[in-house]
Amino acid sequence: MIMTTWFITGASDGIGRQVTERLLARGDRVAATARRPHRLDDLAAAFPGLLWTAALDVSDPAAIRTVVDRAFAELTTIDVIFSNAGRAAFGAAEELTDATVADQIAVNMTGPIHLVRAVLPHLRAQGGGRIIQNSSMGAQISSPGGSLYHAAKWGLEGFLESVIGEVAPFGIGVTMVEPGTVRTGFGAAMTIAPGLDAYAGTPVGQIRRSIEGSGGNLTGAAPGDPARVAAAIIDAASATPAPRRLVLGSDAYQAVHTALTTRLTELRAGEHLAATTDFPS
Repeated sequence: MIMTTWFITGASDGIGRQVTERLLARGDRVAATARRPHRLDDLAAAFPGLLWTAALDVSDPAAIRTVVDRAFAELTTIDVIFSNAGRAAFGAAEELTDATVADQIAVNMTGPIHLVRAVLPHLRAQGGGRIIQNSSMGAQISSPGGSLYHAAKWGLEGFLESVIGEVAPFGIGVTMVEPGTVRTGFGAAMTIAPGLDAYAGTPVGQIRRSIEGSGGNLTGAAPGDPARVAAAIIDAASATPAPRRLVLGSDAYQAVHTALTTRLTELRAGEHLAATTDFPS
């Protein structure tokens, strides 16, 4: 097997950690970034010479450019960019604070956008590469209380849909990964907005009580196996052509299928009306 080099954000936890561990175990190099890179010290000791680390908060565009430029300068070639960092927030739209709104957009949408913009000149210069964005089934569906998380994921995928066509001539492939619920610590790190009494009897209130009743263990019974999710992501990096989307998990497949089918039915119902707004033939 030919050794590849990956650049990973959010590498210290969850799916990012699983992908990092698997790559190192098979002899690949990993440029692993995280807000707390010391949490990767055990891997650096276990795999000397294969792990490059740096502190990175993806909500800081200047830091993204600096770390990306340094990684390419020191490692020369990076084959795969795995944009994985992210976090969730829960609350009705009017319950969310301004700070939470800004954080969700910065971490889940504009941060990954800035990462893609930072790596593209390097990937073009080296003659190609692969960008894998860890998105979510939440980029295709929505649920009450997740408005900003969904907004960021939907927006990010819209950006990538356009970028796919822009960079294909340079040998750069892009894949959006849409996992369902996976047994990681992702849910435990969720920001939960203070509730308004007006929403107590609504779907938002019902979901809030479910979250509070879980004691922070939101993904303990999730069907998704993080090790298998990581393996599927790694395999996708060598698939030709690059899969546009990778839906992972039976729950994700069912939810996305239902959402797309419903939207198509609604679209077809409006076909006649759409035609009535054209100039007369």
